[in-house]
Amino acid sequence: MSHLHTNSLIHESSPYLLQHAHNPVDWHPWSEEALKKALQLQKPILVSIGYAACHWCHVMEKESFEDEVVAAFMNEHFINIKIDREERPDIDHIYMDAVQAMTGSGGWPLNAFLNPEGQPFYGGTYFPPKKAFNRPSWMDVLASIAEAWGNKRDELYLQAKKLTEHLESSGNIFSVGNLDEKLTKGQSIFNKTDCTTIAENILKNADLKEGGFGNAPKFPQTFSIIYLLQHGYFFDNKEAIAHAKLSLQKMLNGGIYDQLAGGISRYSTDTTWLIPHFEKMLYDNALLIIALSEAWQLTREDFYLIAIDKTVVFILSEMEDKEGGFYAALDADSEGVEGKFYVWTQDEINELLGVNAALFSAYYNVSETGNWEYNNILHIKRSLGKIALEFSLKEEGATEIIDNCKKILMEARAKRIRPQKDDKILLGWNALAINAFCKAYICTGNERYKKAAEDLFVFIEKNFFSDTGDSLHHTYKNGKAKYPAFLDDYAFLIDASIQLQEISSNQDYLIKARKWTFYVLDNFSTEPGLMFYYTRAKQKDIIVRKQEIYDGALPSSNAIMAKNLLYLGRIFDVENWVEQGQQMLLSVLDIVKKHPGSFGVWAQLIQQEMVGINEIVVTGAQPSTLLKEVLEIYIPNKILQSHHQEMDFPLLRNKSYSVEAKIYLCKNYQCQQPVSSKDGLVSALKKQNY
Repeated sequence: MSHLHTNSLIHESSPYLLQHAHNPVDWHPWSEEALKKALQLQKPILVSIGYAACHWCHVMEKESFEDEVVAAFMNEHFINIKIDREERPDIDHIYMDAVQAMTGSGGWPLNAFLNPEGQPFYGGTYFPPKKAFNRPSWMDVLASIAEAWGNKRDELYLQAKKLTEHLESSGNIFSVGNLDEKLTKGQSIFNKTDCTTIAENILKNADLKEGGFGNAPKFPQTFSIIYLLQHGYFFDNKEAIAHAKLSLQKMLNGGIYDQLAGGISRYSTDTTWLIPHFEKMLYDNALLIIALSEAWQLTREDFYLIAIDKTVVFILSEMEDKEGGFYAALDADSEGVEGKFYVWTQDEINELLGVNAALFSAYYNVSETGNWEYNNILHIKRSLGKIALEFSLKEEGATEIIDNCKKILMEARAKRIRPQKDDKILLGWNALAINAFCKAYICTGNERYKKAAEDLFVFIEKNFFSDTGDSLHHTYKNGKAKYPAFLDDYAFLIDASIQLQEISSNQDYLIKARKWTFYVLDNFSTEPGLMFYYTRAKQKDIIVRKQEIYDGALPSSNAIMAKNLLYLGRIFDVENWVEQGQQMLLSVLDIVKKHPGSFGVWAQLIQQEMVGINEIVVTGAQPSTLLKEVLEIYIPNKILQSHHQEMDFPLLRNKSYSVEAKIYLCKNYQCQQPVSSKDGLVSALKKQNY
């Protein structure tokens, strides 16, 4: 890399933008200044979008953006803008949709060409330096666009106009079903058939041998897994639970999961979960913990408890910033080689482990030839019990040897050059981590995880507020927060506040959740006010305001807002919030039934509403011991409040707060006689019929 050059990115804090700060390309961040420059010079804009842990982004940078000749051409003919998709997901959504509309596929690096007004007319993903893989070379693309801009500008403007019109209408995939009509006819809003259809369509895509869904590349798809666990629980569907368990087991035993330190990678490049794309994202690990917690609560199997602990410890030890927030991601590459930090040769294993190398190699499938580019990605195919038998060992003895071997390898690995960290701290992803820590605390009882959740909330409140104090920022690094927060930031933080109240009995969290919900309703609502825009009304630097509906790698911000409205509407007895939440679910019902893999969180909410919501209250002078027991029970369809004294909340009014702790089970604020034990609650729940 030449350090003779610097461009405007040198003043940025995003690791991804800083990676490009010494390119000979005259990169700008997305800014008023860059957009004005395009208008003044009447040059087309190239927007190139990626993120720090993106392998092909690094490849294209080395091949093209560090090339002096390529850079000179780009500088002469274009205004070049670099964007970190995690800092500006709003811009990424817009131009990703445009490129998918033009080419039928998307991904990163994303390269979109816009007119000076910011409207896209051409784009693609990775382009090689020479024509290859049925893709034109990057220079060919640049040259043909520069030529078209000179000679056929009217055609490009027409294309940009059509594409922008398409973007404006593309979010409306939902139909507005009439909630009032259903309610006046006395019909339930959703029925069991809806839930069964969703489960059947998820299972149609299930890989019954290797777990998960569909072909390679395979993503964890934890939303579908959670739906199946809940469906199995509500309707006694053994097949649904079996596939959810198989999927989690195969992932956790596969190469996609770091067998030494814990933590899951973004996806597997093959169907057997062996070869990951080695980058690790904060949100994937948070979402995995949430799915594992559901599995443990339902099955009580130690396998899930161990995995929860291991994954939380990975986040706490490898992703925490010294100030208390959590980093966005760990890179796939170290020393410029993908996966180098994580893989082993047989010789390395033999040298480090000596007499125990054979047992370790048998358990983790290490061989001379390797399973990936002559190296070994550790993964488990058979139980340690079976391997122990082959080595004439008892399972406890084999477990002890394996644990010692892992410590030795961890020490050796710690001396390697680590993958880069993407050390920006994103509000939404950290809110998901709070949620995960709460769930981990419920399952393990480990007070450290509860404290981690509470401390992270304090960190967010301290560092993400805007100067006016009435709104939040999206990203934080080096003492500075920036960019107005997006819908998912608010939605995930409201959800995290709800989870914190459930584990702590601290009602302040609900007051804060209500405050942010009012903010979202005031600043993100659409006309006629059903779904929400991804960006707030005051934001002016985008060409369209999009509504984010799909559950992708992250939950849909609209799905989580529906969840929040349904929960808080019942907590505070705000009927129109509950109705809006139900209306949101009703409007996506048809598409959720057809394509549940893309709407997993919506599907969970539809199913919970169908079976009905349990309102649970724990009271008493010291409700915490009984609260812990209640939290452990698997009740996916609940709202939960607890306190030692009466407060002005509908569910906390008119209850007994005497010395003895009590549990109230209610529906629509009508409560049964209180019980004083976990078993009493379990038997009351069993009497319900879905």
